[in-house]
Order: sequence, then C-alpha cells, then structure tokens
Amino acid sequence: MSHETRPDILRYTAFSSDPAGGNPAGVVLDASGLTDAEMLAIAAELGYSETAFLLPDHTLRFFSPEAEVAFCGHATVATAVALGPGDYLFKTPAGEIPVTTEDVDGEVRATLTSVEPHLKEVGAADLDEALAALGWPAADLDPELPPRIAFAGNNHLVISAATRERLADLSYDFERLKALMERLDLTTVQLVHRAGETVFHVRDPFPVGGVVEDAATGAAAVAFGAYARELGLVKEESVLTLHQGEDMGRPSLLTVTLRAGDPRVRVAGTAVAIS
Repeated sequence: MSHETRPDILRYTAFSSDPAGGNPAGVVLDASGLTDAEMLAIAAELGYSETAFLLPDHTLRFFSPEAEVAFCGHATVATAVALGPGDYLFKTPAGEIPVTTEDVDGEVRATLTSVEPHLKEVGAADLDEALAALGWPAADLDPELPPRIAFAGNNHLVISAATRERLADLSYDFERLKALMERLDLTTVQLVHRAGETVFHVRDPFPVGGVVEDAATGAAAVAFGAYARELGLVKEESVLTLHQGEDMGRPSLLTVTLRAGDPRVRVAGTAVAIS
C-alpha cells in the first residue's frame, strides 16, 4: 500500500460525546481497492479495538489489530455518525444492520438494530475455566443473572458480578482467557453488575482482538439486551442503560431498547471525531 493510495482514516469515539470517553474506532469510508491484509495492517497500526472499512453497496467490514470480526457495534455507530444524519443499511459478515443517525440537541446520535439474537447455555467446565482465567470465585457471582452465551451478531459470554467492587477489580490471565474464547468462538466476555431495575455496569475483556478491554461494546450490548429479556430480568418492552468504560477512565453510555413483538435489539449512542 503506497503512500499515494493510502485511504483517509478517520478516528471517532463511540458511545460518548466527549473525545476523552467512549470507545475509539478507526473509520475508512472508502475501502475499495484495499486487500484484507491492508485492512488488517491499518487496524493494527491504529491499535484501536476495531476499525471499520466501508466498501461499495454499504458493505461494512471490521478488523481488530489481530483479526477480522463479524460484527462490531461501536465501529458501526462511528461509521454512521461519520456519514452524517440519515438511514443506512450496512451489509456485514453477520448480516444486514440498519442504522439511523439523527441530530439530537447538536449531537449526532446513532441507533443500530441487531440481527435476530439467541442464547445458549455455557458448559460447567467452560464456566469454571472462564472464572479461573478471570480470578473470580464462583461465590462472587450474582445468582439472579446466570451465565449464558448471548448472540446478536457474534457470541459473548455473560457473567454477572454480585457487587460493583467485584466488577471493578479486573486483572485477568490474558492468554488463558483468550484460549478459552477462541475455543468457544467468543468475541468478548460481557461482565455485568446490576445497579438498578434497568441500569447495568458492564466490562468487556477482548483478548481475542489483541485488546485487554473494550471501553464500549455495542455488539455485546445488544446481545445482553436479548439475554435480559429472554431470562425475564426486564420487561419485554424496556429501555436499558449500560455504563461501560468507567473503570478504564473512558466513560461510555449505551442505551439498549427492547420492543414487544420484535426479537431484534437496538442500541443507541453518540459518537464524535477525535482530533
């Protein structure tokens, strides 16, 4: 990739209106002509958890510093905000993702709709291995929020902490958790603490992407919305508030909407350019 052919690479942070918060993403609005290897090299050079590459016909692909990912919520939000207010239908490896962006009180806010989600059980041995990698005793989990693998474009292992202090104390075995996640085809581990009826604090280790932790994970947020609804933790028609990134010093706010009669889940948030 010569200097002359290098595409414009935008930098946005998603799920925050403050450039110092949210989850940074690279955005390439014209990735036509780039090879897979070149897209991966750009993502690795940027070092963000994800970089989105927009191809003709609104095809959208996502690369972490180490691999392509089927779906990434925060990079989708960043791409839609970079394109400006409007309605978009992105064709991703995980399926078609509708996104609406609009100007709300001077901020551009994007709402994406997931593919149809589903849950599955996690094996006892796999859960034990995840907890061992995290260094979390089983006694520290919240029995009201049982572990599950939730899918809404990719797989996330949901594990709940009984206390905010447990969630805040995260120092895990990177390679051990990465190996388990690769074996189970997990994109992140969604660690959750319930702070209220519809308010949750979340953290997302992402070692399979070469990143210790994600500051805001839209894909995990929609998967968690499906999890909360299917297990009857919230009403069928609900708006959930997810706080993420606080323990990293990058506060993020994700709004998850569940609609009665529609299995898909929506997540909304703002995004702003990083200078």
